[in-house]
This record gives sequence, C-alpha cells and structure tokens, in this order.
Amino acid sequence: MELKEKLLSSFMAFEERIDVHSELHDVRTAAIKNFENKGFPTKKDEAWKYTSLNAILKNDFTVFSKQENAVEFNHVKKYFLHEIDTYKVVFIDGVFSSNLSSTTHEGIDVCLMSSALTKPKYKMIIDTYFNQIASKDESLTSLNTAFANEGAYINIPKSKVADKPIEIMYFSTGNEAALMVQPRNLIIVGENSHAQIIERHQSLNENPVLTNSVTEIFAQKRAIVDYYKIQNDTLEANLIDNTYVSQKQESSVSVNTFSFGGNLTRNNLNFYHFGERIVSYLNGITIIGDKQHVDHYTLVQHSTPNCESHQDYKGIYSDRSTGVFNGKIYVEREAQKTNAFQKNNNILLSDKATINAKPQLEIFADDVKCSHGCTIGQLDETAMFYMQQRGIPKKEAKALLMFAFSNKVIESVKIPELRQRIAKIIATKLGVKMGFDL
Repeated sequence: MELKEKLLSSFMAFEERIDVHSELHDVRTAAIKNFENKGFPTKKDEAWKYTSLNAILKNDFTVFSKQENAVEFNHVKKYFLHEIDTYKVVFIDGVFSSNLSSTTHEGIDVCLMSSALTKPKYKMIIDTYFNQIASKDESLTSLNTAFANEGAYINIPKSKVADKPIEIMYFSTGNEAALMVQPRNLIIVGENSHAQIIERHQSLNENPVLTNSVTEIFAQKRAIVDYYKIQNDTLEANLIDNTYVSQKQESSVSVNTFSFGGNLTRNNLNFYHFGERIVSYLNGITIIGDKQHVDHYTLVQHSTPNCESHQDYKGIYSDRSTGVFNGKIYVEREAQKTNAFQKNNNILLSDKATINAKPQLEIFADDVKCSHGCTIGQLDETAMFYMQQRGIPKKEAKALLMFAFSNKVIESVKIPELRQRIAKIIATKLGVKMGFDL
C-alpha cells in the first residue's frame, strides 16, 4: 500500500482513538481532504522544483509507533545541552517520555500538545492560536494538522522571561523497520516576554525515518524569541520542517537553522508581520556531503510599515550533495519604510556538488530598502596558500576558512554553551580537531 493510501485509511481510526467528537474534528477533516486532493508534493510544483520525495516514499513506513520505547538518559545525554540546566520536552518515536522530560507550569507553561488539545483549561488558547498561522493550503502542513496530537506546547505569559532555555527533543529508536512521525508544536510568547528554544530530531538507529513537523510561533508585542534548530541526523533520516511565525508590534524573532546531517532535509520557514517596528532574523548554516540534500524555502511577508528582516544563509557542499535556497521577500503596498535584506553564500568543495539558488523580491511599496545577493564559489586558493606558508597544515587551513565563512551565523547564537556545541559539530564535520574556541 502506498503511503498516501495508508495515511488516508488510518485517519478515521486515528480520530476515533483521539475523540471523533472533538471540536477539532472539522479542522482535521478539512485538512485530510486537502491532503487527499493534493497528495505529496512533486517536482512539478514550483516550490518543490529541486526536491523530490519519490525515493523516500517507497519505504513502507509505520504510521504510528506501536508502543513507547524506553530510552535511558545516559544513551542520549550527548544530544542534550547538558552543560547548563534546561527545560526538556522529550518524545520517543512520537510518544512523550516523562522519564527524560523536565516540564513546568510554574510561571511559564512548558508541557504537551496532547494536553493542550484535550483539556478544557486550554480551550480558549487553542481556539485562538492552533492552526491560525499554519498554511491551510500546503499539503504536508495539512497532513500534519489532520493527525495533530503530540508535540510541545509552550506558553510564556505576559512580562515573563523563561529562566532557562527550553529543549524540544524527538528521538527515533529504530525499533520499527521504517517510521513516520508528525509532531506539532505550538509556541506562544506573551507581551514583553522572552524565550530561548532549541529543537532537535535525532535517530538512534539506521532504520529510515520520515518526520513531517509543524511549528507555530506567536510573538506578541515586544516579545523576543530565539529559536535554534539543530539538524545533525543519520543518513537514513528525512525531515520536512514547516515553521510559521506570527509577529506583533515591536517583537523580535530569530530562527537559526544548522543543517549538518540527514538524508533529505526540507525547511519551510514563513514569517508574517502584524504591526510596526518588527524585526525578523533568519539565519542558517548548511554543511553536508555524500548524497545529502538540504532545501531551505523561506518567506518574509512585510505587510506593515517600519519593519526589518535579515536573512543570512551559508552553505558548504562536498561530494555529491545538493543544496537548495529559495528565499522570498514580499513587501505589500502598505509596508512603507521596510528594510529587508537577504544573503545566500555557498561554497562547493566538489565538482559534483550542486546548489540551486532562487532569491526573490516582490515589492509593491515605493519607500523601501531591499536587497538580495547570492554567491557560489570555491575556497580561496590564495588564502589557503598564505596560511600554509605560515605553517598551518592544509586540513587545518581549510577548516579555519570554513569557520571564517560561517562565523557570522555562529555568532548569532545567544546561548554560549550552544554556540560551543555547534562549533564542535562543525569541527567534526570538517574532520579536524580545533585548537581554538568560538
């Protein structure tokens, strides 16, 4: 049975198990109908022109994990930011792990989507926020909405600062021959509040995994949200990440994406402005090899005056790896005094590596400052020669140039321990032991 047919046939049983009389019944039904009509995206769709799911969909994925699989903390400790204390929301094969989690309802609410979707005390919040900014038209987002049940629910009330970072961790044990999971995250950061959030999907085995994730982020007036996505998975893992961000007046949201591993990674990142003096930051580093594929698809929709957006994506590609960057800035007629900047710089380390870049500007206002730029090249041989002449071995010289290339994005990480962790991952990717810190 094809995966699409398996998902459609599983929907009724899933909803009956959750609650067919739930107030979300109409939302889920509309979503599954949209997926049924559109199916999985193909290269015929303009937004997926350079990314094919055909090889992945041939796997016989189990749609629901049969049971919660126990995982000991010592086995996964290295994936957490253990250098500092954090709140943790942890899932094993799509099922919440209370043993590995550290949540709270004191001052801030860090808990489960399944609780928020079913408990009466959350009804007003769910009615206000759930599925309000996520696309009703995009097929994979619709598929996630139809099966939405488990994931992280984070609500930072007005004038609160989360006292420590929040880690959202999804582990796949590989106990299933092939597994599909669909986590749903809802994050609300109230007026004058601040949160730092780290998200990671990690396979613990070499069996194929397909993750179709949706995250909705709502930043209220003057809220600050720093969001970090660490993507350093196995070569059998596939991730489709759909993130939707709603910003209100004077809010600041940064989403930093670090893509180092996995078979196929697709990051759909959508920012929407609902107020003046908003600032959005979209940063990313991609370092891949083998036949890995990473696709960044971004949208910043400027609909109000006096706002800013900054996109800075850097990619390093070796072997037969493939990168895609499709970045779009949309400035509506009312969005005067907009400052929007986009950069995409890429280095190809192999003649067989590929990057497809498509920066886009659609501007309907006349008093704006907008720019985009894209570069594709190789390492600077003159700089390499200069460093080797001063006693730096070629491998270390190459690594130093890579760090210099990536450094601005690394410096955007505001959690020092996470910044050090990312520097170590990059050093490992480059195959060198660094004698300095970033």
